[in-house]
Amino acid sequence: MHLSKKCSAFKVVLSALLIVALLQLIYLSFLSRFHGKQQRYRYSELFGGSGGKKNAHAEKNSRKERLRYSLSTGGILDNSGQYRVYKNLIKSDYTTDQKPGSALSSNVLALGTHTTINNLHHLESLLQRWQNPLSVAIFAHGQDVKFATALVYALSFFCPQIQALVDFHLVCLSGEMASFPEQDREHFAGLEDCPSVFSRLETYRDKHKNYAISGNISYPNNLLRNVARGGMESSFMLVIDIDMMPSADLHQNFLDMIKKREPASDEVFVLPAFEIRHARKLPGTKEELVQLYQVGEVRPFYEELCPRCQAPTNYSRWVNSHVRDTGTLEVAYTLTWVDPWEPFYIGPRTVPLYDENFKQYGFNRISQACELHVAGYRFSVLSSAFVVHRGFKIQGEFHAKKDEENKHNRVLFRSFKEGLKTKYPSSNRRC
Repeated sequence: MHLSKKCSAFKVVLSALLIVALLQLIYLSFLSRFHGKQQRYRYSELFGGSGGKKNAHAEKNSRKERLRYSLSTGGILDNSGQYRVYKNLIKSDYTTDQKPGSALSSNVLALGTHTTINNLHHLESLLQRWQNPLSVAIFAHGQDVKFATALVYALSFFCPQIQALVDFHLVCLSGEMASFPEQDREHFAGLEDCPSVFSRLETYRDKHKNYAISGNISYPNNLLRNVARGGMESSFMLVIDIDMMPSADLHQNFLDMIKKREPASDEVFVLPAFEIRHARKLPGTKEELVQLYQVGEVRPFYEELCPRCQAPTNYSRWVNSHVRDTGTLEVAYTLTWVDPWEPFYIGPRTVPLYDENFKQYGFNRISQACELHVAGYRFSVLSSAFVVHRGFKIQGEFHAKKDEENKHNRVLFRSFKEGLKTKYPSSNRRC
């Protein structure tokens, strides 16, 4: 009798556990179906279909149609015929709302940058610092063309600040075409807000080592810089790599400066360039930067790879001047360009374009700085503005063909300098 009661109690407990397990399975099944339905709605909201409510997202649908139109044009081929360019693939609200002829007066300074999809995650922190119009040229190849198209649209769709301020341009090989991403539901499941899109971009991080793109494809850095420049409707422009960060409040400080001091037409404004250890927080002010510089956590850009390339900036002079000034930007000193200086600078939109023959590693920026010199420009170093590269540049981090590419571009640079003699026959300056 005692044993029978124990068995009955065991059966009751077992039955209760089975019921709980069954209820959990039903609940999980409900959650899975709900999540799937939510994802299908999100995808249809993003990329088309009948899942969204009618007239509920007129603005988003307009953005979607603009993307469809940009893609339907098929882009344009660059001068070499090797690359296809989709200019203004996605326009910001700022650019869309501009009236013809009004942009130059309303926007004094814009920022341009370039990247592949594996470095696009840097956009989040760059825009947080910049908070003004930004033009981004993206190079994609193979499957990345499709991914880049969808992900930049998702960024524009879910991220209000990107939607407001960032223009995206896409560059791919001439034999490739970008298309509207309607058939990739599985791959893009989970894109439901701005953080989720940047989380997805993080999965592409460090996919390629510097310029080592799969398929032995050349990264057209100067073409991308020109495409980014072409997307900026502003009086002055700053072009940097996407893994670099300008000093805080640069936009407003520059505007305040040129109100007091009208720039000369042949003047560019140099921002001393630095690099910082990966683990360190990026400095926002000169005072913060100098403190890190003095303890070796920040050093001149390219100090290990090519110290001569930035030495003309005269870092010791810059570091020891105007350290405690806050909010007041001015010209600290003016320099004449010398070989092989390749400064980052704010310049008028009339400065010469980058030479698009230079691809991959070597001489892509110095060629443009050289042309500025021959064309008669002077280089005014700003007192408290700067740019910082995330991480120290060291030899071992570069791709295997770096030296080969540098050698090829060195020969190209000699030819480029000869061409400048013909382009500027009245100039007595040489590189």
